[in-house]
Amino acid sequence: MDVCRGVLVGPGQRGGGCRRRCRRCQRGGGGGSDRRCRRVTPLPEASAGMNTADVIVIGTGGMGSAACAQLALRGASVIGLDRFPLAHDRGSSHGQTRLIRQAYYEHPDYVPLLLEAYRLWRRLEEDTGRRLLFQSGLMMAGSPEGEAIAGTLRAADIHGLPVERLAVAEAQRRFPHFRLDDGWIAIWEAAAGYLMVEDCIRAFAAVAQSHGARFKTDVAVLGWTAGAHGVMVDTDRGTFRADRLVIAPGAGASELARLNSIPLTILKKSMFWYRPKAAVAADFAAASAAPGSTGFPCFAFDTPAGFYYGFPALDDRGVKMAEHTGGRLVRNPLTLDRTLDRNEEARVAAIARAHLPDLGTDLAYDSSCMYTMAPDGQFVIGLHPESPRVAVAAGFSGHGFKFASVVGAILADLALNGRTTQPIGFLAPDRFRSQINERPLLS
Repeated sequence: MDVCRGVLVGPGQRGGGCRRRCRRCQRGGGGGSDRRCRRVTPLPEASAGMNTADVIVIGTGGMGSAACAQLALRGASVIGLDRFPLAHDRGSSHGQTRLIRQAYYEHPDYVPLLLEAYRLWRRLEEDTGRRLLFQSGLMMAGSPEGEAIAGTLRAADIHGLPVERLAVAEAQRRFPHFRLDDGWIAIWEAAAGYLMVEDCIRAFAAVAQSHGARFKTDVAVLGWTAGAHGVMVDTDRGTFRADRLVIAPGAGASELARLNSIPLTILKKSMFWYRPKAAVAADFAAASAAPGSTGFPCFAFDTPAGFYYGFPALDDRGVKMAEHTGGRLVRNPLTLDRTLDRNEEARVAAIARAHLPDLGTDLAYDSSCMYTMAPDGQFVIGLHPESPRVAVAAGFSGHGFKFASVVGAILADLALNGRTTQPIGFLAPDRFRSQINERPLLS
């Protein structure tokens, strides 16, 4: 029996695809395209036992669960391994929401990836019947000379993205809950918004499982090897075997990814929720539920004290805020100290007092996650330097989750075909031979 690998072959591309399409492609599967797919014969051992598959995925957070879904959609047998349950709160992909935006200052090649990510998020919503992406808009404010504001306008200009530049008076007229500093400008990006992070992971897992993927949690990965005839993953629950391996371990990348030439740093980051003052609570609730520019949007402030961002009030905990800059070094992700960092909370509360005067600053709730920082603040995605059988995704540096839908597709491309048509050359693991230090500002 042939397995559809789901490699989409565009016009004018040489793909070596089959003349007859598999049933899934005939009904529009494989990312929604009716283009022909390649087919290969699976490993003989793929059905020989519970610990074998075509592809093993280490890590089933945002990127890993997306990879499991894409691989399973393309007909591969998949095992996803993780130390923790799906949609857990012990890593990087939790805390209710993540920003998503298109006008991306960090690198111009991110924008095509983001446009594809949006398409795939909408496809995931269609496939699961779950609403995951909410385009509430984003108001970003700061000095026009600042890296975030200038870079966002530059990215929008390069890629023809619709954003508005607003003077302080106009921004405060449109969004009366905010107070902006003199000398700032604001950028309104209507296409931006937020993703429901845990719901996204559960949706990826549901798609993967409906196509035969198996998730094995409470499994500690001890190591892996790759050879001419496949890969082996050693765990505290035995050895797993496959033809290919995807490594997307989040904060466990330093130990599991074996990217020895790339010094990855783990940072503790905190998220804080503040309720609006009682006199304006009903107004806040109505504004948070209103669409786009008529309501309370996502927001970001590039200030001399750091870079801060937040979300509408989605439940009785209130408005979620966090600082993207800063962070405390984490030596061991498994023993992360999750107690409240009062210094970090004080900085965020000060920003709330200065720029959201109707927001109370009595802390309603807090949560901690981790950033896995690459030296240049950009992602690390590609084939592993040790083996073409291994695809790796790491170092998402606090701004990766919005890309999970497209990163999952890229990892499936790499695992099944050894290449992808997506523009990820600037994210290749070997780029650190000529390292340029840059740092993203917005998660």
